[in-house]
Amino acid sequence: MDRLTEIEVFIQIAEYGSITRAADALDMSVSAASRSLQSLEERLNARLVQRTTRHLSLTSEGELYYQRGKELLAGMLDAEASVSEGALSPSGLLRISASMSFCLLHLSPLIPAFTRAYPKVRVEVLVSNRYYDLIENGVDLAIRTRRVEADSSVTIRRLAETRRLLAASPEYLAKRGAPLNPDQLAEHDLLLYTLADNWNHLTFKKNGETITKPVNGLLNSNEGQIIRKAALDGLGILAQPTYIINDDLKSGRLVRVMDDWDLPRLTMNIAYPTRHHLPAKTRLFIDFLVREFKNSDYEAKWTA
Repeated sequence: MDRLTEIEVFIQIAEYGSITRAADALDMSVSAASRSLQSLEERLNARLVQRTTRHLSLTSEGELYYQRGKELLAGMLDAEASVSEGALSPSGLLRISASMSFCLLHLSPLIPAFTRAYPKVRVEVLVSNRYYDLIENGVDLAIRTRRVEADSSVTIRRLAETRRLLAASPEYLAKRGAPLNPDQLAEHDLLLYTLADNWNHLTFKKNGETITKPVNGLLNSNEGQIIRKAALDGLGILAQPTYIINDDLKSGRLVRVMDDWDLPRLTMNIAYPTRHHLPAKTRLFIDFLVREFKNSDYEAKWTA
């Protein structure tokens, strides 16, 4: 049995939680599905599935292989779709969801080039800092800053990793000074994004040491651009992903604070509904966005 089939069988077993149901979905015998799983585990020299008489669950190695295998299989399906007739002249409405900051800074500048290349594709951008249900809202793809999707009906493709930084304006730092460690943040005015995970606590790492501090913001908002504007106006120290404030840092409008302490990083992914045949308009835009990010070397800039 070829490796791609083994991966497909394993993904179906993981998603159905059953070898029998996976075999039915793939129109193969239960014994063939079992042999495929056994062959994969022997080749990897790792137990991927924990079996009991009543229950089937993934091991930690199985969870990791499931995420990577799902991305690989999606890529293979995309490659097959690329030779379909629809790829020659994609058309229709492409609905994209992303945060205000991502739309303003990284999406809207790219859309004109894409529509010039594929004039039959109409683009609708849904701006939201919360995550839409892709299927329910008819979203073709979304940009999200989380590592994995719990919903098996959603496939992700990694776009870039970004640091989160503390930064403030030169005017604020001239008046208040710069904190040197997490304890000193209590003496400063903070600007906090309320949709971040555990937003009123900041977790720092340095030289193997981890410190979590509860924080209170002088200004809190669910919109990153409000936080950014307040920092530019000298109101306080913000905590934001580098992709939002990179240009401000380069120009000197904002200055890094406590840069030797690391906040948890974010993984920026493209999320899209899992389909056997991905529409050409969606696949082409995904490839276009990935290519533009690679050419701009964003990850290297955002993780420096």
